[in-house]
Amino acid sequence: TIHSQISFPFLFLSRRKKVYFQNTMHRSIFFVITALLVLTYNTFTGSAQGTIGVNYGKIADNLPPPDKVIALLKSKNIARIRIFEPYPDVLQALQGSGLQVIVGSLNSDLPQIGSDPAFAAKWVQTNVAPFASTVSFRCISLGNELIPSELAQTILPAMQGLQRALIAANLSIPVTTTVHQAVLSASYPPSAGTLSPGAANFLVPIAQFLKANNYPLLFNAYTYFPYRDNQKDIRIDYALNNATEVVVRDGNLGYTNLLDASVDAFYYALEKGGVSNLEVIVSETGWPSAGGDAPATIINAQTYNQNMINRMKNNVGTPKSPAKGLETYIFALFDENLKASGTEQHFGLFYPTMEP
Repeated sequence: TIHSQISFPFLFLSRRKKVYFQNTMHRSIFFVITALLVLTYNTFTGSAQGTIGVNYGKIADNLPPPDKVIALLKSKNIARIRIFEPYPDVLQALQGSGLQVIVGSLNSDLPQIGSDPAFAAKWVQTNVAPFASTVSFRCISLGNELIPSELAQTILPAMQGLQRALIAANLSIPVTTTVHQAVLSASYPPSAGTLSPGAANFLVPIAQFLKANNYPLLFNAYTYFPYRDNQKDIRIDYALNNATEVVVRDGNLGYTNLLDASVDAFYYALEKGGVSNLEVIVSETGWPSAGGDAPATIINAQTYNQNMINRMKNNVGTPKSPAKGLETYIFALFDENLKASGTEQHFGLFYPTMEP
């Protein structure tokens, strides 16, 4: 099925007899790696500079220094990044780079940011103010995938507290939070999208705050995990954003890929909570290249990420919201060797050597 849907010439090697394949295995691997290097290099070139976003995680002990990372990003026409906390060395390297940055906070900081104005002011003065004139902050995300959790109740007070601290520092930077697909109790078809009761209690007031301030909401949306867990009902090309025809029909809307369906289900769920036309940013999406699960292959990862990059370059929206392109950040920039073993270590677009 995968071979019939992806037209890479080197895949024909795997259709030869087993004996021939075994005799030429090393040469085949070389051809695959060489082809992928070329494809990945071409992935980031083009005239649409400024549209491609990536997540820059640092849970590894073998990554290049931030100044080399920022140079790599610029050389590949990647102009938007998301970092998970205000790493001082990364913020230093970002100064004057022109890259647009989503910066996160430590989850453990949220209670104090929301309850202690002095702590919130110090957070801004330490992590934002020194860089505000030389770094382009897209927004600040308070909490990563904390809904539902015990810290969910601290998110809105933290957003309000940080907003006040930013205003007091004469800084105009949106504040937000990051949620994931677990906030949905239903997502198929997209129009059935509904927030789970445990999520709605926290997320609806947050969405109302964001809407009132014209701030975006960050949504982590993966197609890999639903496909991995339900290959019987989900087509591989639908999960890889590779289908050429409508796969799911939902009223007047047609869906050719699972990412669109997931994001629109989230839009519908927010509307049912009373919040419409809220800007949603896909803050994480990606596909692992290894790690033990059968769909986690270099070919699938390259296909998914290439399709996402093409989409970003073309500024494509979703069927429910076609007029506005979907701002998206691929997860992740590097493989990270200190994450949990398995696919979690293999979402990188690049190896720590900075090779594709």
